[in-house]
Amino acid sequence: MNKLLYVLTVMFVTNITYAQNSFQATIKDQNSNQSIIGVNVYFPNLKKGNVTDEDGTVIINDIPNGTHVLFLSFVGYQKRNLSITIPLPDSPKEQVLYLTPDEEELEEIIITSTRSTRTIQDIPTRVEFIAGEELGEKGNMKPGDIRMLLNESTGIQTQQTSATSYNSSIRIQGLDGKYTQLLRDGMPLYSGFSGGLSLMQIAPLDLKQVEVIKGASSTLYGGGAIAGIVNLISKEPLHEPELSFMMNGTSALGLDVSSFYAQKYGKIGTSMFASYNLGSPYDPANVGLTAIPQFDRLTLNPRVFFHFDNTDIYLGMNYITEDRLGGNVDYIKGKEVSNPYYENNRTDRISTQFSLNHSLNDQSRLEGKNSINFYDRMIEIPDYQFSGQQISSFSEINISWFKKTTEWIVGINLWTNNFAQYSGTKGQDLSFTNAVFGGFIQNTWDFNDHWSIETGLRADYDNDYGFFALPRLSVMLQPTHDLTFRLGGGLGYKTPTIFSEEAEKIQFRNIALLNPDSMYAERSYGGNFDINYRWSLGSNVTISTNTLFFYTRIYNPLNLNWTGTFYQYQQPKSQIDTKGVELNMKWTYKDLHLFIGHTFAEVNKKQDGEESEIPLVARNRLNNVLMYEKEENFWIGLEAYYFSPQKLSDGSVGKSYWIVGLMTEKHFGEHISLFLNFENFLDTRQTGFDSIYTGNLSNPVFRDIYAPVDGFVVNGGIKVRLM
Repeated sequence: MNKLLYVLTVMFVTNITYAQNSFQATIKDQNSNQSIIGVNVYFPNLKKGNVTDEDGTVIINDIPNGTHVLFLSFVGYQKRNLSITIPLPDSPKEQVLYLTPDEEELEEIIITSTRSTRTIQDIPTRVEFIAGEELGEKGNMKPGDIRMLLNESTGIQTQQTSATSYNSSIRIQGLDGKYTQLLRDGMPLYSGFSGGLSLMQIAPLDLKQVEVIKGASSTLYGGGAIAGIVNLISKEPLHEPELSFMMNGTSALGLDVSSFYAQKYGKIGTSMFASYNLGSPYDPANVGLTAIPQFDRLTLNPRVFFHFDNTDIYLGMNYITEDRLGGNVDYIKGKEVSNPYYENNRTDRISTQFSLNHSLNDQSRLEGKNSINFYDRMIEIPDYQFSGQQISSFSEINISWFKKTTEWIVGINLWTNNFAQYSGTKGQDLSFTNAVFGGFIQNTWDFNDHWSIETGLRADYDNDYGFFALPRLSVMLQPTHDLTFRLGGGLGYKTPTIFSEEAEKIQFRNIALLNPDSMYAERSYGGNFDINYRWSLGSNVTISTNTLFFYTRIYNPLNLNWTGTFYQYQQPKSQIDTKGVELNMKWTYKDLHLFIGHTFAEVNKKQDGEESEIPLVARNRLNNVLMYEKEENFWIGLEAYYFSPQKLSDGSVGKSYWIVGLMTEKHFGEHISLFLNFENFLDTRQTGFDSIYTGNLSNPVFRDIYAPVDGFVVNGGIKVRLM
């Protein structure tokens, strides 16, 4: 009897053992046949799962005999459900499963700044982008402008140029804002005089994505893109209509109200963005000056799209009007003040956009685009006013053709710029006209399955400064699906302009005229090398890393110097070098995400055999964000940013500081979400550990602004999507 029980027990245990199986599979891209890392493979009825490793392989143990539902999902691919019979009837036991790219998902990360039809993974030029949920999360922090959205990216710093009016510019890899081109849908709408308040006047609700190319990008976009470009891509109407609203309020008595509507009606589509932004004078340090000025701004951006058999056309118009008043808080609030200091900016901006895209055949297309920009701005401080109008235009026509392994684009473009000064320093008239005609050619070639090369050449003629030739080269090596190397570089130039950060700080007062006959363009060369790698640790942890090394040299930079009676732009024989490294790492564990970024930038000027550090550059910056997110339910994030000491224009050195914030959002169904953010809750302010001006409130002499001045601010609101 005991022997019988023993035999039955062994048979039972053996049967259980053989009924538990290991499922092994490799997940590949249906189109490229490449293995995919990080795919979620899950048996929902068994509550067992795993993710694919660096070879695209997944192993799930202890699977009982029978037929089970298997679920496959990965960002950018269509989700897949299939039935699997265990044990697998065929040999070998490991099988290959395929995922099909989701065209709608991939459309969100097709990079338009390179004028290519390729996705971000296939472009030799290194491009960073902010899109989707990340763009929405960053937009919650500052719904009225894009300053914080950019400032939280590695290698990018927004530099405040006015202590009382909040005016700011972009610095990429430590270089002055004049070396970065800010584009809207590939068109230069924010340059020259119209660039001074741009960051503060662009609301993010109607943006589809933001693309950043660091380093020389002049082949496609001409002079000025020495440090790089920031391209703001607008949403377009889809077959599913969208109607969304956002309302935000702040503890600093600010208000933001935005709405966006878009829909396709057969071959016609339309979109409409409208926003109203209000700010109240805010002085958290009680120094008597506004950290946040009083302002009210209205933005309207209607667009119409036409879709024919082989041709797409869109027409758009953007209108912004704003009155911004900073300075003495009591004066702004209407109190009687003797000799108050104030800074008033009144602006009106109207721009038009036109784009035509015609498919000549399955492998080629013709594109034409045009924008016309009208900008009127008045800057007023006590006893002085500067005002003027800028009318500029951009026109381009290009043709591109593409085959399986190569893609070409050839085009010509024309920039015109007319600035008319209406008021300013007596005897000073900074009015000018300028035109630049250029042509370019770019080729992208897949040398083989692992190597891609992108070459470009631009030739520009400036009616004041002559001819410029700008070659560029980018190479990409992808030895595996998860490891990518990119190396790129090129030449650039920047023609002299009165519109710079230094001129903004002094409201264009007492500036001598530029003389093209005695000046010449700044020239540059530079390059980037980056390594991108992604792998998994265990079943639930994925890690992606990116390391970027950068270097740029600018010859004969333009300096604004005080001569004793006026400011004059001068070009001593000198050079600016910026070099450093950006490190980015993203850890993902289930619903937990950790982003760590470090920027090291060393920016120096060499002149007369001496080397000096460029002011207002944090040599070390840390970007850290810890996020917990339940998809379509809620998310909460903690962010911490560190800025190392910065050299200031007066020769002193500012203090290092941390900025820490908490951000949350909760969804209620598909249509409503509430968000609440505690920005800078450590109340880090320059006025808390350093001064922002010398003198008195009637005649302040402002120091460099290298740290926040608004301190701890709470903002929160509601987002509603009706369609």
